[in-house]
Amino acid sequence: MKRKASTRHHDAIVRRLRKDPEFAAEYLKAALEDADEPRVLLIALRHLAQAQGIANVAKAAGIERESLYRALSPHGNPRLSTLVAVTKAIGLRLTVEAA
Repeated sequence: MKRKASTRHHDAIVRRLRKDPEFAAEYLKAALEDADEPRVLLIALRHLAQAQGIANVAKAAGIERESLYRALSPHGNPRLSTLVAVTKAIGLRLTVEAA
């Protein structure tokens, strides 16, 4: 019996983010809710940018591709303006609501 090839978690997430805009919005929202670990937001934004193509997102956000890679890297420390530009470029927006 042939076994189905497994898919890496990262690849499966990126594929789903690419195909399902509602899932993408919920994915980003969940990342924002993880206040104990701010790097989760960078990981989510990196996955969202990869789903739409880093070069495409960088161009739409008005950011150099290399700068976007750096900002969304595990050691990145993006400015708020970068986060807003990236979320806008991927068709989402950051919001604030009462806790």
